[in-house]
Formats: sequence, structure tokens, C-alpha cells
Amino acid sequence: MDWEAIGVSIRLALATTAILLVIAVPLAAWLAFTRRRWAVVVEAIVALPLVLPPTVLGYYVLVALGTGSPFGRWWQETTGTTLAFSFTGLLVASVLYSMPFAVQPLLAAFAGVDRRLLEASAVLGRRRLHALFRVVLPLSRAGLASAAVLTFAHTVGEFGVVLMVGGSIPGETRTVSVAVYDAVQAFDYETAGRTSLVLLAFSLVVLTATYAIQRHGAGLLVRR
Repeated sequence: MDWEAIGVSIRLALATTAILLVIAVPLAAWLAFTRRRWAVVVEAIVALPLVLPPTVLGYYVLVALGTGSPFGRWWQETTGTTLAFSFTGLLVASVLYSMPFAVQPLLAAFAGVDRRLLEASAVLGRRRLHALFRVVLPLSRAGLASAAVLTFAHTVGEFGVVLMVGGSIPGETRTVSVAVYDAVQAFDYETAGRTSLVLLAFSLVVLTATYAIQRHGAGLLVRR
């Protein structure tokens, strides 16, 4: 078992989940409550990683982060390091790739909040940000939990984007999914089998937890 790769995956998943929850909460709230027609374009862009092949997304991210791009050159001149084939670059790619897994559960939860509660909050003179944190989020705990669990699990299981942007640098960008790939390439089927079994069990636990959270949230809505 490659514990170093497992550690990199957990560190990447925790960082990705934390960043995405900060981004996804206001973004999902805007998508759920805005009346602007072009919001559907934003929603489609957010959901794009669901249908786009990971290698295609990984290629564009790699080009954007490489030293051939203005941003990549600026990063190298500023920090003295490159984003491509680094943990930071891997984190950027993971945030982009896991975005819909954070936004969509929150969007569904926010859309289910009774608009009359928001109208009552506005009548009382509360700002929208106050209504988001005091009304919407408490009623969307199940969606928030689902977003966190799915984002974490999806990041742990990433492969195509991870391999394209991060490569397989031990202790830096070599995640558990890449470790399985490397083990198969080296004909070490025993190690690949053990690691794959751990990922299979982890995926089953995550899906069970997600469905349990969703059922619990639906039950609370019915009782209300």
C-alpha cells in the first residue's frame, strides 16, 4: 500500500473541498435566486467537467498553467516555481474539475428553500448576505453536507486531470489513483489490487453516506 500517495490524495481532497465550499456557496445561491437569463450559461460552464473528457480539461489547464501562458510566466517570475507538475497546480485543476460536485447539490438545496422566508427576511430589512447565512444555509444543511462529501470523494478518485497536470511525482503529485495506474504499468497487480479494493470500499461508504444525508434532509422537509 502506497501510504505516501494516500496522504497526497487526502491533503488534495481536503484543500479542494475547503476552497470549493467557499466558492460554491455564493455561486450556487446566485444561480438559485437570480432572474438573469444568462445565468443558464454560467450554470452550463460550471457543469462542463461532468461531460468534458478529463484529458481535455487537463490539457487546457496544463496549457493555462504552463510557462507558455501569461499567467504561468507571471507565477514563475513571482514565486520562482512552476504551477504545472506541482501540488499547487494540481489543486487548481482539482478545484475546476470538482466544481459541479460542490455547486449542484447546493443549487438543488437552495432552490428548495421557500421563497416566502426570503421575502419575509427582506421585509424585516435584512440584507441578502444575512438571509443566506441565517435562513438559506440552515435549511440546506443536507445539501451542504452532500456537496462536501461528494467533492472530497471525487477529488480522491480523480485520475485523468491529475495525471495530465501533476504527473506522478512521489510525495508531491502522485495520488492514490495514479499509484494504482503506476502499479499496473509495473505489473505489480497485488499492490494495484489492494489499493483498488480500498478505493472501492471508500467509494461505497461515501455513496451510502451521501444517500443517507439526502434521505435525512428529505425527511426533515416532509416533517416541516
